[in-house]
Amino acid sequence: MADPKEEDFLDDIDSTEEDEYADVMAEDDDEAIELDALRAERDELRDRFMRALADAENSRKRSEKDRREAERYGGSKLARDLLSVYDNLQRALGTSEETAEKNTALIEGVELTLRELRNVFKKHGIEVVSPEVGEKFDPKLHEAMFEAPLPGTKSGEIIQVSAEGFLLYDRLLRPAQVGVSSFAG
Repeated sequence: MADPKEEDFLDDIDSTEEDEYADVMAEDDDEAIELDALRAERDELRDRFMRALADAENSRKRSEKDRREAERYGGSKLARDLLSVYDNLQRALGTSEETAEKNTALIEGVELTLRELRNVFKKHGIEVVSPEVGEKFDPKLHEAMFEAPLPGTKSGEIIQVSAEGFLLYDRLLRPAQVGVSSFAG
């Protein structure tokens, strides 16, 4: 049998080794937990960074689109205001032949002014929408001012053009004002 002092000594060694082993394991567990926490934080920060990068790119694209639209359509209010000038020049040209013969120089001046206005419109992306009688009514480009049953026409055909319409690139500035047939026969 072992001496009790020797047993106590061996017990002390075993408990010291167990304590040291427990301390090492606890440190390893703490390091593993800390490492896992750092990895999770890294992943979260990477995710937030990628989202911020995507948001910045989306903002850049949105502002570029807004800039292009402002450049393209920014003058639409002025363009709308000029349409009445166009209409008035058209009306001036629609005077009777007798009046036109008496004021030839004036009519030529109005024609030249109207031609120049059309050139300015074209330069700035404004296109005239001139429907013809007999064309199919298109609610995207035309505004029906009235409907009338006109024999010899189909329902939905344009029977009269009251005023031309205008597009600014692909946007409607003003629809063409037309009369539409409602004849069902």
